Amino acid sequence: MKKLINSVETLLDESLRGFALAHADIVRFSPDPRYLARLAPRKPGKVALISGGGSGHEPLHSGFVGLGMLDAACPGQVFTSPTPDQMLAAAMDMENGGGILFVVKNYAGDMMNFEIAGEMLDFPNASLLVHDDVSIPEHQGMGRRGVAGTTIVEKIVGAAAEAGLGLDDCKALGERVVRATASMGVALTSCTVPALGKPTFDIAENEIELGVGIHGEKGRERVGLLNASEIVERLAQTINEELKPAKGQPVLLHVNGFGATPLIELYLVYNLARQYWDSRGVVVTRSLVGNFTTSLDMAGASITLTLLDDELTRHWDAPVHTAALRWGC
Repeated sequence: MKKLINSVETLLDESLRGFALAHADIVRFSPDPRYLARLAPRKPGKVALISGGGSGHEPLHSGFVGLGMLDAACPGQVFTSPTPDQMLAAAMDMENGGGILFVVKNYAGDMMNFEIAGEMLDFPNASLLVHDDVSIPEHQGMGRRGVAGTTIVEKIVGAAAEAGLGLDDCKALGERVVRATASMGVALTSCTVPALGKPTFDIAENEIELGVGIHGEKGRERVGLLNASEIVERLAQTINEELKPAKGQPVLLHVNGFGATPLIELYLVYNLARQYWDSRGVVVTRSLVGNFTTSLDMAGASITLTLLDDELTRHWDAPVHTAALRWGC
């Protein structure tokens, strides 16, 4: 294993210190318990949006802390849930009279620890569960995983909170975005967790994993290597069957890289996905391409589609100033 690290034990804190130094105009870092908080002024009564999860998915979530998105992010060790004391400290720091909305991806550890934190707080709070991975049947096991659609949810709900929506309204809006969002990914290679020191799973040079999870979890099926057009067709068809966008429906199309796939390939995927929905009369009005929900050094990508309306589009377009997303400011 070749990694630019000093040790597995110090990797996360050294990285977070570097992140906070590089973006000292946006965030501050609390090392113990570990969380990142926004520096932008907040209006009294604003709902505080807090998310988190295992590291290794950067810029999710730390890169989304700032004006118009998250108020704080709680990073756990690589692919490991953060602990309740992190959420508690972040919530107590960020509460500003409007309560706390936790944005939680659908993984058992994340759900349990955010729930524990919420129960220990003595001010209003709620959790918003993201489960956009349509490669998994809706009622199988723990249900669908939260993947790249989390970026869309955090941006839209973050803008709504910035605009002054209350806790219940922010949660309801987030649930609407989750219902309108579907994602599916493909892995060409595994990722290598530093603490493990070897690939998370074995995959042959002539194989791909369709529907892979962002921690390297098993996908829907392993198949022989396909060309880009065939891969995008499989992903887009599954998403389309889930959301069933009508002709003329405005949508946001997000192509996300898993960490080791270059932009030249991601934009190729976007072009093919765009052709798929253009040919069906679905109107792509907003786009996002790049590495936003990664899986360390995994090669591969995911496609996310969100059905838009005027309200969701307005919140997507609203100003945002974070390390990873920035416009309108």
